[in-house]
Amino acid sequence: MAIKMRVLHKGKGKIPALATAIHQDFQLNVNAIDTILPAYPLNNERLTILLLSTKGEFEEKITRFFREFDKAHTQNVALVIDGGEAAAEKVKNLLTAAGTNVIDDVLYVKNSFLPFLNALKDEEKAAALAWAHRIVDGLQ
Repeated sequence: MAIKMRVLHKGKGKIPALATAIHQDFQLNVNAIDTILPAYPLNNERLTILLLSTKGEFEEKITRFFREFDKAHTQNVALVIDGGEAAAEKVKNLLTAAGTNVIDDVLYVKNSFLPFLNALKDEEKAAALAWAHRIVDGLQ
């Protein structure tokens, strides 16, 4: 049985490529991948994977979106972060305060300042997919 999940992303470089890879690997429906802020609302998702570039401050509308994450929207959130642990903690705190479970296992990726160095490598894709399967298997 497939898990009801969504993949949402905001950022450049490897972030959208990883979102697409996870979406395709789990063979999710077409509406299960979107940017943040999504076109379709979250509705009782078992898992939402957020892929974020956390450099700088989030726009107020994104912070507000995170504050709305509760069990009616999504039960669990897993994070893929382009940034450091402090940025991940900030996102975790917003989501936890809203009432959703944030999975402790955060996947960190590094984007380069040089756009031509941001191609997703096979080993990065494999590691991200293994991480995503670990998360999903832990929920089932």
